[in-house]
Amino acid sequence: MINPSKKSRLGNPSGYKLVPGGTAASLLDHDDPSQLRSAFTNNQIWVTPYSKDEQWAGGLLVYQSKGDDTLAVWSERDRPIENKDSLLWYTLGFHHIPCQEDFPVMPTVSSSFELKPVNLFEGNPILGAAPAFENDLPVCRPFASS
Repeated sequence: MINPSKKSRLGNPSGYKLVPGGTAASLLDHDDPSQLRSAFTNNQIWVTPYSKDEQWAGGLLVYQSKGDDTLAVWSERDRPIENKDSLLWYTLGFHHIPCQEDFPVMPTVSSSFELKPVNLFEGNPILGAAPAFENDLPVCRPFASS
């Protein structure tokens, strides 16, 4: 997501990019009652204008919802998002195929994503940082010639 009104010194718009990790699509039919409630899993990425009434992708009461107050319904309103306070909704998930080692306690399964700055800094901000410890500094010794 970029902010077209905020530009770097070189004239590039600044913002953040989403670098997804593992994603998984729902295996349910789109008309299944459970999928109607969790229609946010139909896509991995959604963008909507900010609204304080739209806080939960599955609606306020997911387990009682009929799917009429979900992210999918809000997106169908086709509201403008350019130059607005917008939200990026990212659906992260994985499918787990059980095996014998998962019983009685499943080992850790993880997934992740990254938000990386794009054109926010004039250069790499770490280049001017001092080392954390003096021992981290490289030791340069003259080469002994014979």
